[in-house]
Amino acid sequence: MPTHPALVALQEQLTGTLLLPDDVDYETARRPWNLAIEQRPAAVAAPADVDDLRMLLDAARRSGLRLAVQPRGHGASGDLSGAVLVRMHAFDALEIDAERGVLTVGAGVRWGRVVDALEGSGWVAPAGTSPVVSVAGYTVGGGHSWFSRTAGLGSDNLRAAWVLRTDGTHERVDDAADPDLLWALRGAGGLVGIVTALEIELVPAPDVWGANLTFDVADAPAVVRAVRDLAASAPSTLNVFVNSMRMPDAPQLPEEIRGRSFLTVQALSVDGPQEALIDAVRRAGGVRRDVTGPTSPAALAAASNEPTDPTPSRGASMALTVLDDATIDALLDFRELPEQWPLMGIDIRMLGGALDAPRRSGFASLESAGWLLHALAPVIPGVPTEPGDASLEAFRELLRPDEAAQTVTTFLEPGQTLDRCGSADDIARLRELRARFDPERVLHDGRLPG
Repeated sequence: MPTHPALVALQEQLTGTLLLPDDVDYETARRPWNLAIEQRPAAVAAPADVDDLRMLLDAARRSGLRLAVQPRGHGASGDLSGAVLVRMHAFDALEIDAERGVLTVGAGVRWGRVVDALEGSGWVAPAGTSPVVSVAGYTVGGGHSWFSRTAGLGSDNLRAAWVLRTDGTHERVDDAADPDLLWALRGAGGLVGIVTALEIELVPAPDVWGANLTFDVADAPAVVRAVRDLAASAPSTLNVFVNSMRMPDAPQLPEEIRGRSFLTVQALSVDGPQEALIDAVRRAGGVRRDVTGPTSPAALAAASNEPTDPTPSRGASMALTVLDDATIDALLDFRELPEQWPLMGIDIRMLGGALDAPRRSGFASLESAGWLLHALAPVIPGVPTEPGDASLEAFRELLRPDEAAQTVTTFLEPGQTLDRCGSADDIARLRELRARFDPERVLHDGRLPG
């Protein structure tokens, strides 16, 4: 596809950068965080300021292209042909109002920077497990965090946003000024405007305490049942994740974990120790490793083992209404089948708490769900991808009978659309709002169903 003259002219006008397919840095700039996803936009822009964004809007309008904002490359879902990919790195302001518990952050800031800035303040951010994810992409996509049982989804904590509308107006918008726009920004992505900064409510955490318990895989059924039973009595201040890890028999791995399977339970409280509750899980099996005591989000991020550089991977996610004995047994039996070797990790996140009563109106919601599961199948160079694809599909089929009515946008797989995250009425409302806020369809459709 020939480059439109409007884009060629724009290269000389922007304070920031605009890379076209023939430019030397285009190949690196176009890549999403998940390198298994192929996206070849018409251009990649890194605007320096709001004026650059206005010029991009005008050029897209004149060229018939669309703008697709992808701050750090996360959340990529597929084809971007006919779109200008916009990176927001230059929007890097960060301000913390410790008295009010409010974070103001630019659209290019990553969670790791926020977590570090809050260390020791008595506040934590409703941040995800990876420090390299952008605050903006995570928040407008819903975002499930370490603290979601305590504070709700990331989008629930969005107080206001600075938005560049497609008519060129740039303003701070809150629920009083435009509740419809805020409703869409809380979980549906950037369908209704370009977010340049956000105002986010922080989570009070006077005494952050954590427990990290590792069990042998033989104890997994009893331990997962104990976690399931804990959900009925756990206060909203307690957040619990379970990880089933199956390490490949690879010579580069340490001997103690190579070719081994184990189960880890991570608990996090914002108001001090919860030993009595966690002890019920501890007694369910033989604990191989027990790390319990005061912790912090910075420590959690350092120990998360999340990749710090773009890598290829595939995964499958599903929100469940229940996690009964039959599902637990079926999932763990499935997990240990020899043919399921491509699945390195399966995460189980306890929902409920504040997720059942969102404080603010938004598209994203996990009110109907009790558990959030994710399976990871790494892409290994030289290894065929078909076995991993088959394992992920078998994982989906196994859990489908207990699937909740909706999940959250940040857990959608490539190619999945927002109809998995909201009702038919929600999708109709999004379409109406998109037509109102972007009548010329200058912004990319994102994950809106076709």
